[in-house]
Amino acid sequence: MLQKNKGKMNLLAMLALGLQMTAVQGFAQISPKTPATDQAPKLVVGIVIDQMRWDYLYRFAPLFRQNGGFKRMMQEGFSCDNTQIGYTPSITACGHSGIYTGSVPAIHGITGNAWWDALQKRSVYCTEDKSVSGVGAKGSGDGQMSPRNLQTTTISDELRLSTNFKSKVIGIAIKDRGAILPAGHSANGAYWFDSKSGDFITSTYYTDQLPEWVNQFNSRKVPDSLLNLGWQKALKDDVYPVYATADEKPYEGTPFGKNQTKMPYDLKRTGNEGYAKLPSTPHGNTITAEMAKAAVIAEDLGKDNVTDLLAVSFSSPDYIGHAFGPNSWELVDNYVRLDEELGKLFDFLDAKVGKGKYTAFLSADHAVAHVPGFMKENKLPGGTVNEKNMLADLNAVVKDKFGVEGAVVSLYNYQVHLDRDKLDSLKADKTGIINAIISFLKKKESVSNAFATADILTTPIPKVLREKLANGFFYNRSGDVQIILKPGYIDGGATGTTHGLWYPYDAHIPLLWYGWGIKKGRSAREVHMHDIASTIAALLHIQEPSGNIGQPITEVLK
Repeated sequence: MLQKNKGKMNLLAMLALGLQMTAVQGFAQISPKTPATDQAPKLVVGIVIDQMRWDYLYRFAPLFRQNGGFKRMMQEGFSCDNTQIGYTPSITACGHSGIYTGSVPAIHGITGNAWWDALQKRSVYCTEDKSVSGVGAKGSGDGQMSPRNLQTTTISDELRLSTNFKSKVIGIAIKDRGAILPAGHSANGAYWFDSKSGDFITSTYYTDQLPEWVNQFNSRKVPDSLLNLGWQKALKDDVYPVYATADEKPYEGTPFGKNQTKMPYDLKRTGNEGYAKLPSTPHGNTITAEMAKAAVIAEDLGKDNVTDLLAVSFSSPDYIGHAFGPNSWELVDNYVRLDEELGKLFDFLDAKVGKGKYTAFLSADHAVAHVPGFMKENKLPGGTVNEKNMLADLNAVVKDKFGVEGAVVSLYNYQVHLDRDKLDSLKADKTGIINAIISFLKKKESVSNAFATADILTTPIPKVLREKLANGFFYNRSGDVQIILKPGYIDGGATGTTHGLWYPYDAHIPLLWYGWGIKKGRSAREVHMHDIASTIAALLHIQEPSGNIGQPITEVLK
């Protein structure tokens, strides 16, 4: 009996050993290769147009080329026609962060291009980082930028994490924040335009010296060639009036000099003049697209079985829109030329990455209000607010009633920021001060409402506005009193326009999808900016960013 049991045990041991060897052999046969390329796009291209209203897609449609970017995306891809920003303020840094984090300022922490920081007791720029140095910058203090103020991961970070950092991520824009925030914390590189030198630069957050391909691009002196061309008209004179007002209006800005009030524009540099004119022209789009193409080639983006990501922000539409407004010849001309640039970019990607082998999306960080002068000219409601005067008036009210000087330190992002530490040290009547400020603001012609930010969830306002305000509130980077301007009112002067409010003209943005894994079609269902990252995550089968609140737009995906 003992011998029989011993034989059984030997047999079981042999079977176990055989299974173990089979398993080992099985694991040995697992390839370290990544999934087949037909399971994911080779490259994701994120395109953010800095300041684009959704209605431009249809308003300017007759001007767009059949092989241009906009028609190609709309006819061969998917258009989400009712895409809204789910927070306020609708500002550049918040928008770029929202698209790539799938989140809102209350979570990712980017509450504006800048904010009054209650902990640091000073104004903080969204991507400032004094712990790093500029690389390739002309000035010693220039280029000290990084994504460290961003509190969450981006979809770019999650792509890198999902492939054990084998995926490459590159961010490119004229504006530093347009390159840095989309690229995320773990990017291989982010490059932005230095208006002093005319070069693309970066910071030591990414590298200690510019890659050779960036040096080579800078050595081409593309900005000089573009500025020498001037800004000529892309269309015949009789076309512009169909889409815009007269070319010369007193409420338009003059970014190229007071004597240059209409197209075409002479952009030649004089003396030691830098390159600050370039971003305010369509040439800014050209150099951005060319830099993006150089990155694709030099970094071998989309060349292996690991999905890469290229984040490109076209900053020039924002400069042009601020100066001239949505109804100007300059803005029409810009979008005609941008459409052509996008078409060329897609042609390039078709050739270098492969048609149908990359996925592209296009959206905007915010839209824009009409120029108040244009509104007045056409008997439409609107006007301007002088923030500097309002700040002085509020401090005068507080000093007169409570004896506290300098109580209001900022009006960043349509909020009143109090010096909280000063009020605490003086044991001042903070509630009384806030109520006095609210009372003063409510009497202003430009203000429709004002209330303590602590009361956002209980103030009797529409649900949609309450949610947007709450989504934009991050305590130590937000203020103590919320200001709601009336529709059509902006913080500005006699010329130009801006953005930042919750109204549709600022918050209704385009969202186009194109390429690998994307259906053809369109939808009028309401979706949000913060749904973009979730949709990319679903497309790539990766985790959403760490602060994500969005949902995949399923009708977009095949």
